[in-house]
Amino acid sequence: MREVSCRGWKLPDLPVTADRYRRAAGPGRARRSFLCIVAGLARIWRGGVYDSHMTESKAMILGCSGLSLTSEEKAFYRGERPWGFILFGRNISEASQIADLVAELRDSVGWHAPVLIDQEGGRVQRIRPPVLPRYPAGQALGDLYRRDPSLGLRAAWVMSRLHAFDLSKFGINVDCLPVLDVPVEGSSNVIGDRAYGGDPDTVIAMGRAAGEGLRAGGLLPVMKHMPGHGRGFADSHLELPVVTVARDELEAHDFRPFIAMKHELMAMTCHLVFTAIDPDNPATTSRKVIDGVIREHIGFDGLLLSDDSSMNALSGTIGERAANIIAGGCDIVLHCNGHMDEMLDVVANVPPLAGLSLARAKAVEAGFAAPDMADEAELRAEFEAMFAMV
Repeated sequence: MREVSCRGWKLPDLPVTADRYRRAAGPGRARRSFLCIVAGLARIWRGGVYDSHMTESKAMILGCSGLSLTSEEKAFYRGERPWGFILFGRNISEASQIADLVAELRDSVGWHAPVLIDQEGGRVQRIRPPVLPRYPAGQALGDLYRRDPSLGLRAAWVMSRLHAFDLSKFGINVDCLPVLDVPVEGSSNVIGDRAYGGDPDTVIAMGRAAGEGLRAGGLLPVMKHMPGHGRGFADSHLELPVVTVARDELEAHDFRPFIAMKHELMAMTCHLVFTAIDPDNPATTSRKVIDGVIREHIGFDGLLLSDDSSMNALSGTIGERAANIIAGGCDIVLHCNGHMDEMLDVVANVPPLAGLSLARAKAVEAGFAAPDMADEAELRAEFEAMFAMV
């Protein structure tokens, strides 16, 4: 990680004083946020040096267009300094190519930036055979849990630990998993078999096991899609879903898995309107949802990523969407398609990381740890045996 002398620098201004924040948020949330800030600022100040990327990285995670970076992309990332990157199927060819691309991305910003991927299993698995084995969808793991809870939990942990083995070989260090959505009957298939089940207790148990497996392998999870995509009766990639049920029903069902895992370091929003909370804005751009539900009711104080800002559920230009995402309270704008014209609009409307968002980002960086000791071949054999019995 690149470091420079700290002469002439100062800590970023926080938006409120600790005392004002304590009065506004209450002692529980204030203490958690204070600890998050301390963890983040401790990474800024380290024996008289600071990490230069911290005051330069912008509040965005970007995709790229192909299998390797163009000269235009390298110059763009170097100049605009996204906090992280995300890979999709268009970026995948073979093992050495993936590792080279990840290295190129990090070299373009000059530090070990987070590189994310959606490697769930089932139909949402960006790296597929022959590069990596095919893994089952969340529903298949949930079915195993419903037959034998201990076996299902073990399967969720082992599969995530195998994801960590797989992805770390390429330098990818964040998996956008677990899916904590709890689908209801008749909801869009956009979640469907990606979910562990239709009851919150199953989703909580399996989501915890999946997150623990990733962390055991040195990766960090991103829980999604907060505060819950399970009631979407439309595909948010194509249009804006509107959820009309009462808030107490949402709290008893949809929000529960996120409350159970509120201490995770990262989460991703959903592009849904909850009319009982904010009839005018999707969750991703809603202060009422982000402040009132995600931060207050759920109690999540980690780094909040938007879902992809190029999805059709959001209105306005790409630049307007990016500005609305930040104004709504997200810490990071996620833009995935790698289109340069759109990324130029994003960077024009996204600020550098600062204040609580900066501290949350630094807490994420501090959260990466070395993997535990495990035998990959033994775990693969165990996982195959679990599903051979089905």
